[in-house]
Amino acid sequence: MQEEAQVVIIGAGAMGAGLFYYLAHEGWTDTLLIEKGELSSGSTWHAAGLIPHFIGSLNMAKNHKVAADLYPALEAETGMNGGWHQTGAIRLALDQDQVDWFKYVHGIMELVDNESYLLEPKQILEHWPFMDVSDVLMGFHTPNDGWADPSMSSAAMVAGGRQLGAKVHKHTLVTETNQLPDGRWEVITDKGRVVCEHLVNAAGCYAPQVGAMAGIDVPIVSVIHQYLITEPMKEITDLGNFQPPIVRDPRASAYYRREIDSLLVGPYERENAQVYGIDGIDWDKHFYLTPPDLDQLMPWLIEAGNRVPAFQEAGIKTVISGPITHTPDSGFLMGPATGHNNYWHCSGASIGVTQGPGAGKYLAQWMVHGQTEINVAEMDPRRFGDHCGPKGRYAKDKAIDEFHEMYATRLPGEQRFAGRPQKADTIYDRLDAKGAQWQEIFGWERPQYFGDPEAHSFRRSNAFDAVAAEVNGTREIAGIADLSAFAKFEVTGSDAGSFLERMAANKMPVKPGGMRLTHFLTTRGGIEAEMTVTKLADDRYYLNSGITSEFHDRDWLVHHIAAGEDVTVTDVTEDNGILAVAGPKSRDILSNLTDVDLTNESFRWLTGQEIVVAELPVTALRVSYVGELGWELHCPMEQLPQLYDAIVAVGEPLGMVHYGAYAMNCMRIEKAYKAMGSELTTEITPVEADLGRFVNYDLDFQGKAASQERLAMGDDIEMILVYCSVDTADNDPRGNEPVYCEGELVGLTTSGTFGHSVGMSLAFAYVDPKCKAPGTDLEIKMMNEMRAAKVLADAAYDAANEKPRG
Repeated sequence: MQEEAQVVIIGAGAMGAGLFYYLAHEGWTDTLLIEKGELSSGSTWHAAGLIPHFIGSLNMAKNHKVAADLYPALEAETGMNGGWHQTGAIRLALDQDQVDWFKYVHGIMELVDNESYLLEPKQILEHWPFMDVSDVLMGFHTPNDGWADPSMSSAAMVAGGRQLGAKVHKHTLVTETNQLPDGRWEVITDKGRVVCEHLVNAAGCYAPQVGAMAGIDVPIVSVIHQYLITEPMKEITDLGNFQPPIVRDPRASAYYRREIDSLLVGPYERENAQVYGIDGIDWDKHFYLTPPDLDQLMPWLIEAGNRVPAFQEAGIKTVISGPITHTPDSGFLMGPATGHNNYWHCSGASIGVTQGPGAGKYLAQWMVHGQTEINVAEMDPRRFGDHCGPKGRYAKDKAIDEFHEMYATRLPGEQRFAGRPQKADTIYDRLDAKGAQWQEIFGWERPQYFGDPEAHSFRRSNAFDAVAAEVNGTREIAGIADLSAFAKFEVTGSDAGSFLERMAANKMPVKPGGMRLTHFLTTRGGIEAEMTVTKLADDRYYLNSGITSEFHDRDWLVHHIAAGEDVTVTDVTEDNGILAVAGPKSRDILSNLTDVDLTNESFRWLTGQEIVVAELPVTALRVSYVGELGWELHCPMEQLPQLYDAIVAVGEPLGMVHYGAYAMNCMRIEKAYKAMGSELTTEITPVEADLGRFVNYDLDFQGKAASQERLAMGDDIEMILVYCSVDTADNDPRGNEPVYCEGELVGLTTSGTFGHSVGMSLAFAYVDPKCKAPGTDLEIKMMNEMRAAKVLADAAYDAANEKPRG
C-alpha cells in the first residue's frame, strides 16, 4: 500500500464510488479508495436501484438528476456498462393533499429541466393495464426515471476514477484513524498505513463505527428493508418488450417494478420497522442479508395485492432483506465533520444508488474548490446537533419514523414527533400552557404559533387566523417571542476585532455597544453565513445567527483563526436564553422593569447594553427581526423563567401577544428582510442578493474580489433578487416556484407568505435582471396555476423604516 495520498475514501458503495469518480474528474487523482471487501459489497449490492426524480426539494432534485444523467453515459467513457434501465416512473395521488403536492413538485421539475406530467387515472392504465386505479386521483409521471444495477453502476464509476489515475485497495480493513499534529490523517489498515490530507467516511452501514475511530458520532441508523420478486406472471409476459414505469403507491407504501417476467414489490412498512446493527456490525460481513420476514410486510403486501390484483395469485420466487442507512431526516450526510478539519462524510443515503453520484459530484466540488454549485445545507452533516448520535433515542426513533414515512406526503410545516423533545429551554412548560404548537429545529423545541393544533396543508391552514392575530397584535401593541433557539457565540481575545474585520464583509462596530449585521463569504463570493455582531468590549464580541447554522458557523469561525492570532470562539448557545419584545408598546413594557433610560437618546437603534431588567442582568440588544421597535434580552438560561414571568405580568394587561416562527416569518417578509438559507446561500453573492448596503468594499475581506467581479458585470449577472406582491386565492407562495415574465421562465421564488398587516401575499424571487424594475409584471406558477405578481420598489410594510427607530 502507498504511504501517502491526498485523499483516502473509506467505503466503495454507491456514495464512495461516486466521490471517487468525481474527485478524479476534478483533477484530484491522488485518491485512494479503501474497501474491506469487494466493491459495493455492503448495503449497495442488495438495493433495488431505483432512480426517482420526484422529490419536494429543489436541491435534492438537482442531486437526483446527476445519477440519471451519469449512469447511461458511463459505458462510452469507461467501457463498462453502468447498468442503466430507463423506464420512467409514476407516483400515485390518492387524496387532495397528495394532488397539491404533485402540483408543487411539478414546478420543481420544471426548474431543474426534468420532464414530468400530471396524469389522469385512465392514462396510468395505458402503462399498467392490470393495475387497479379506482381510488387514484392523479399520477405523477417522470419519463426520465429508471433503475440501475447497483454493482454495475458502482463498478463503472470506480473504473472512471481509476482510468484517470486514482487507486483502489479492496479486501483492506481500516482499523484506526488518527489526526496527526500537522493536521493530516493517519489511516491504519490490515495491509499497512497511509497518511492523507483529506479523509472521507463513506462506509455506509459501517459509518458510525468508522466515525467512532476518530471520536465522531455519526447520526446513521440502519433499518431493514425487504423487497420480493414473484414467479413469472402472465400479466407481465403479456407486456412483451414493454418496460412499464416504476410505480410508487402510498396506499401500500410500496414500489412496483418489472423484473424480467416477474413483478418486484418493495414495501416500506409503516409500523414496527426493525433496526440493524445499532451496537455495531461485524467487520467480516460481505454481501450480507438478513432473514426474510414476510409477516412483517403482510398488511402492505395485502394492499399491494389490492393495487395489482394479479399479485394475489403470484408465487414468490425471492425475498431480499437487508439493512439500508437512514438519518434522522432521511437526507444523506455530505460535507465536513463538525470540529474535525479535513474529515468528510459521504454516507447515510436511504436511496444511495440515486444519491451517490450527486453526493460525489458536489462533495468533490466542495473539497477541491471550497464550495459547491448548489446550496447543500440540507446535506451538510452539521445540520444535526450533538443529540443525534446513532445509539441515542433521537437518531433511532427518527430513523425508524422516516422509514415509516418514506411514501407519506410531506406537508408544509408538518412536524413529526418521534424522538422528541430533545432540547427544550427553561420556559417550555410556560409556553406550552399558552397553547404553543411546536416545531423542532436543530433539536430545539420552538413555537410555530399559539392556538389549536394545525391541520397541515399546501393551502391556508387553520393556523392562518391565529398567525394573523399574532402579527396584528405585535404590530399594533406588542409581542413576545422566545428566540432561545438561535446560535450564540462569544469571540474574545486581543485579536478578536481584527479577526472579524478580516473575515466580515461589513465594517465591525467601533465602540462597545455597537452592532452590525454582517455576512461572511466564500472565496468565490457566495454567502457562507449571516450574523449579527455586537461589540461588548474591545476584546469581546457577541455573535448571533440561525440555530441550524450553529455547528457550521462555529466551525467556520474557528477554521479561519490564523496561526498566532489571540482569538477564542466560545459557543454559548445552550447557556443563554433570549426573549424578544417588539411592537409600539415594547418600550413602555420594558420601562416598567428597568431603571435604564430606553429612549432613543440613551439607547439607540442597533446598539446593545448590559443592563438590569426585572432585577436580572441581561444583554439588551435594540434590534428586531420583525421590523418594529423592540429589544432582544439575552440572559443565562436558568434565569429565563423569571424574566419571562416579569415581562408577561406587565405586558399582557396592555394587550401584548405571544408570537411564533410563522408570525416572525410573515413580519420579516412584510419588511423585505432576507433570510439565510432561502434568499441568502453559498450560490449567491451579495450582488445578486442586493446586499450592497451591508458590504464595505474598502475592507479586505474573503470573497471581495469575486463579489467585485459580479458587481462590475452590472445587469449581465445571471439573476437578481426582487420582492413581489402576488395575487393569490387560498394558497400563498412558499419558495421554489417557477417565475415567468411575458411567458418566459425567468427565475424562481425563494420564500413567501401572506402579509397579514398589509393584506396581500408577498414573495422574494431570483429573476433575470431584465425583469427587476419596480412595476414589472410577473407570473408565479403556484401548484400548477399561474398567479399574477408585480415587482415592488420597497417593503410592503413601513418602507421608510420608521417603526424600528421609534
